[in-house]
Amino acid sequence: MEILLSVVSFKAIMGIALAVAHVLGILLSVDSIFRTRTAQGAIAWAISLNTIPFVAVPLYLVFGQNRFHGYINARHTKDMELSYINKHLLGQSKASDVLHYTGNPRKDVMAYLAGMPFTTGNHAELLIDGAKTFESIFHAIDNAKDYILIQFFSVENDNLGKEIKSRLLKKVREGVSVCFLFDEIGSYNLPSSYIDELSRGGVNITPFNTRRRRWNRFQLNFRNHRKTVVVDGKVAFVGGHNIGDKYLGMNAKLGNWRDTHVKVEGPIVQCIQLCFVEDWFWAKGDIPNLIWDPVIFEDDGLISLVVGSGPADNFETCGLFFLNAINSAEKRIWITSPYFVPDGSIVRALQLAALRGVDVRIMLPLKPDHLLVYLSAFSYINETEKSGVKFFRYQTGFLHQKVMLVDDDIATVGTANFDNRSFKLNFETTLMFISSSFAATVEQMLKKDFEHCIQISNADFRNKPFWYRLAVRMARLMAPLQ
Repeated sequence: MEILLSVVSFKAIMGIALAVAHVLGILLSVDSIFRTRTAQGAIAWAISLNTIPFVAVPLYLVFGQNRFHGYINARHTKDMELSYINKHLLGQSKASDVLHYTGNPRKDVMAYLAGMPFTTGNHAELLIDGAKTFESIFHAIDNAKDYILIQFFSVENDNLGKEIKSRLLKKVREGVSVCFLFDEIGSYNLPSSYIDELSRGGVNITPFNTRRRRWNRFQLNFRNHRKTVVVDGKVAFVGGHNIGDKYLGMNAKLGNWRDTHVKVEGPIVQCIQLCFVEDWFWAKGDIPNLIWDPVIFEDDGLISLVVGSGPADNFETCGLFFLNAINSAEKRIWITSPYFVPDGSIVRALQLAALRGVDVRIMLPLKPDHLLVYLSAFSYINETEKSGVKFFRYQTGFLHQKVMLVDDDIATVGTANFDNRSFKLNFETTLMFISSSFAATVEQMLKKDFEHCIQISNADFRNKPFWYRLAVRMARLMAPLQ
């Protein structure tokens, strides 16, 4: 009798659970119709939520959102608190005559997307690979007088991580203020002891807190992918490196780690600070006391733009930025990225660019660190090769840099990969430079990288075994989640 009652009770519980799942599936399918940005995505979610709600409902709660609404609300609150700083910064920029308008609609629209102006009077130094990058960052940290802002997607408790920690603690003892922001998903294996030691030592350290508010509990799909260091409002660093020994080439599997950072000085530093402050306000609810008066390099005059993008933007800033860059190219567009999983609009833009005679080159790693996105990239070769787009695989270790070169005067260095995640879901920072001399420096760097590449074609894909080609096609189906 007890067994029979248990069976009946179990069936009743399962019946209730199934009913609840179907109700949630119906409600969330309506939500997906309103929120999903593509018709194909809305249809896919609506069908799955109503046919397999037990599976689709939790997946939708994690992966179905593409707008970071809690951050949007925090940004609106911040707008009032930062109004004085914004006005002061704009006034200083106008008085110093560092605001720049290109007069070219294709370039000026990028400033509109970024929500920040082009500025002149900047200086930039390309930092190639980890040793050069962290040597420069350490030198800036050691010479800090007022404050250090440090933000990374991934922080490891290895030799490099401990070195950063030691230097920051030393600066705090010298009276320098330190704000340290990290992504808790990207730094999932960072031990609490590391955080506690920094906190006890006086470092104001906090995770980005993607899920800290009630409506953000399931927002595991968003990442703060930025890698930024700002010292005293005078010098800043942005690029592909995170904090970890593998970024110095010490990973036995991947070997040499090919990456690029950039050190900048001038009014661009204050624009980078604004990106950091928005993230810090979301995570901590306060605004650090920072220096907002720019240092101007009159002899250099480098024209620069900070493109801070993320899922709280009114537009898909990152994707539109790269789409506009591709459409504006007249001579060449060279793109380097560890991951290549773009949407249809980017693919078509690359095809059109190649068809109109633009030298379109995509440099990707030969060695994979994430198998799914590595496989997906193969599926785009057949689509674009016929139009003249050329793909290259970097052979000497793992390629992780995020660099773009357009014609002879535009270069970008940043944190954004060439994939749907960076375009739609991640908080990213991309620095754009309009300068023939800086573009020439980037060109020389990329030419050396191409010497370590092999060109690949669709024939390489066709010669793979059937199971490999099937895996590539299956990976492509999951492109929106990568």
